[in-house]
Amino acid sequence: MPVDRPLLRFSRKRIDEDKKLSWDFANDMAAAETISTKTVTATVHSGTDASPSNIVSGGAVSSGQVVTQLIVDGLEGVTYMLEFEITTDQGQKLHGVGLLEVGDTEAED
Repeated sequence: MPVDRPLLRFSRKRIDEDKKLSWDFANDMAAAETISTKTVTATVHSGTDASPSNIVSGGAVSSGQVVTQLIVDGLEGVTYMLEFEITTDQGQKLHGVGLLEVGDTEAED
């Protein structure tokens, strides 16, 4: 039976920030396995944004087994679901999903 992964929560992003977010696939890949293709998509988890894909800027990049994506703008009070999807040179198709809250201020600790 597959094990559900915990849902990652990225640090809150201010509306005016351009922020690089990363997903590390090392735990799911063999040491010599490499990333062949990568994409990052954004959808709305909560709140309202008619064009959630607009927060994804440019293409995803990879270094080793880590995928990084530049995330820009966003709407106040919206939590976005970011899906990092890769295919490896050994034919694996892997996904990582994280939530990103966007607001006018930094998160309070």
